[in-house]
Amino acid sequence: MPIRRLPPVLVDRIAAGEVVERPAAVVKELVENALDAGATTLEVVIHGGGRRLVRITDNGKGMGPDDLALCVERHATSKLPDEDLLAISTLGFRGEALPSIGAVSHLSITSRPGGAQHAFEVRVDGGVITPPRPAALGEGTRVEVRDLFFATPARLKFLKSDRAENTAAVDVVRRLALARPDVAFTLVSESKAPVTWPARACDAEGRKARLADVLGAEAGRNVVEICGQREGVVLEGLAGLPSFSKANSLSQYLFVNGRPVRDKLLMGAVRAAYSDLLPSDRFPVLALFFSLDPREVDVNVHPAKTEVRFRDGGNVRALVVRTIGDTLATRVPRTAATIAERLVTLARAPELDVLASPTSSAAPATPFGGGGPVAGGGLGGGAGAPFWQRPAAERVPAGGYDWRASPARPFTQPEGVAEAAVSAPVPDQDASAVRFGAEGQGAFDIAPPSADARADAAPIHAPDLDRPLGAARAQLHETYIVAQTREGLVLVDQHAAHERLVYERLKAGIGRDGVARQGLLIPAVVDLDPAEAERLAEKASDLEALGLVLESFGPGAVLVREVPALLKNADVTRLVRDLAEHAAEWDDALPLERRLLHVAATMACHGSVRAGRRLRVEEMNALLREMEATPNSGECNHGRPTFVTLSLKDVEKLFARR
Repeated sequence: MPIRRLPPVLVDRIAAGEVVERPAAVVKELVENALDAGATTLEVVIHGGGRRLVRITDNGKGMGPDDLALCVERHATSKLPDEDLLAISTLGFRGEALPSIGAVSHLSITSRPGGAQHAFEVRVDGGVITPPRPAALGEGTRVEVRDLFFATPARLKFLKSDRAENTAAVDVVRRLALARPDVAFTLVSESKAPVTWPARACDAEGRKARLADVLGAEAGRNVVEICGQREGVVLEGLAGLPSFSKANSLSQYLFVNGRPVRDKLLMGAVRAAYSDLLPSDRFPVLALFFSLDPREVDVNVHPAKTEVRFRDGGNVRALVVRTIGDTLATRVPRTAATIAERLVTLARAPELDVLASPTSSAAPATPFGGGGPVAGGGLGGGAGAPFWQRPAAERVPAGGYDWRASPARPFTQPEGVAEAAVSAPVPDQDASAVRFGAEGQGAFDIAPPSADARADAAPIHAPDLDRPLGAARAQLHETYIVAQTREGLVLVDQHAAHERLVYERLKAGIGRDGVARQGLLIPAVVDLDPAEAERLAEKASDLEALGLVLESFGPGAVLVREVPALLKNADVTRLVRDLAEHAAEWDDALPLERRLLHVAATMACHGSVRAGRRLRVEEMNALLREMEATPNSGECNHGRPTFVTLSLKDVEKLFARR
């Protein structure tokens, strides 16, 4: 077959496939053009998922008839002042978007520059251009795209449902709205009522307000401002608290010189920054803005301009990890102002995910003291008499929920049992058995759940009330520590909190001269699956750096000679078996430090005080003080929260006092 030139219309339709992948791509290109034109207000209308109609109206500079005729020609642009492709300061620059869209749809562009007597309109139908003609419009530009892909029907078969395409288009608008908080956006689509996001300032508060507009007020309350700089790259933005996470990465918004991107390097850096704070299946909510010399980043590596390539990717990655990590590790505690409302509506929103943030280094670490456990007793009698004296029908709320059927109902005991629990003698016990890391057995166990009825007998050290986590007052269900502050109360999960403390100690040991070890008087032999034993023996060098010294002991067994000193009271057999189960997940491609931290997270769980362990008031206060001096103490190393705060105002809301 001889070589021939393709007709221009066919060339345009083929080229359109690189730019116009789906309706969301049309929305992206048109909104970017409006922003480049200096628009301060934008209206985006989407029908049929964008397949039937996409209309963008802005108040930008506008175009005259000559520019209108030229803007639909391929490779015509006003965004490159010269031929330097290394100094790109606009969102669009190729001059391909409008011709590509016009080649596969019915495109009309109506525009009127400032001071012009009237507007002009140009039309492109399947690549056929109609010369500009007078039209009616105020200052600005209106672009309408109808019947997308009518000229290439085969492309329509690959589109998803209208709902899915509409969701993708709305997500594009969200990203661009977050990139430019100073621009007011109005979004009109079939799936929801019209929504308007007012213009905000381009500072941290403005970005937070825009984030709340786009993602909801809850997202705005659960982010903290970050700011960092490294070798010419400036990072600003909002990083989500680990206690507020999502099941996917769709709520991660990244911007490079104002351009929304989905860059693998940046996504990986974010993942690394949160690796100690979130489980592997959870993703933070964030909006990060990178500013750097345009010559240091290539934005021309992808037809849709959604990916970039940095000249020094390692520098950018280090900036992300360091800035986010340092900010989350040093932020001050914050009262969860919405916990009261969430508790009231717990039946409709069962997962309580608005939690307090970690504390700053407010006090030096205090070693945990020894001593015998305090005897616990069950909660006494019921609530106030007026409630119990009501008719039975009035005790059940209108919604039909009966508290008596709840597993969290108040625990009652026969008369005299609670008094016996309080007055029961406490036998002497070896002090080492009550230090954190061992599981002490209560001297008087009656019936779970129970509470330490004598916790409030200890005098309160007044200065502790002014500390971020307050003074310990009680231990509930032998799992949760209740502390009192001047302005409210704090509820701490003792196992999750101590797990973080042990993990941070292991990390510190790795960073210094290795983790302190303790030899076993009698080496422990642990039986395993042969494959697991072999896999664990191969990781012996990594484990030795963490203080766990083991070796192969025949088929299906390992011999443990030394353990980390922090884990000296842990169950060695359970620890080794747990490590063996997770050994297959250790990625040898990761740097050694990351592999060690992965193992340390598992080991910390075995070295921490367990739920169900009774603590003395002195031990509880020691735990609170060390939490205040430990980075990232608001979450355990699996991403679970370690404490929540509740202000007196929140409590008063629960009891309708406010």
